[in-house]
Amino acid sequence: MDKYIIVTTLCDKEDIANKIIDTLLEKRLVAGSQVTKVHSKYWWDNQLEECDEYKLEFRTKESLFNEIENEIKKIHDYKVAEISCCEIINANSNFLSWIDNI
Repeated sequence: MDKYIIVTTLCDKEDIANKIIDTLLEKRLVAGSQVTKVHSKYWWDNQLEECDEYKLEFRTKESLFNEIENEIKKIHDYKVAEISCCEIINANSNFLSWIDNI
């Protein structure tokens, strides 16, 4: 049985965020997406950096993760992009059925 997951990535350009979202939805790789503006601080090239970013989250099935990752990499402009996932545990059956319908 397929596991249900939330895939997360971040980017700093709204047009790239929208292109990632639209591509994954159009290819029916995800059931839905959420976008949140966040402020990030991180180490890069041995310097402390900070910027405003868009955090993208997608509800989907684990079996689609590799394809989702490949699609995000085609669009993303970060040298090292976070593309991670976590398992959805103990969700209601109607919600999981919605994900199954992608």
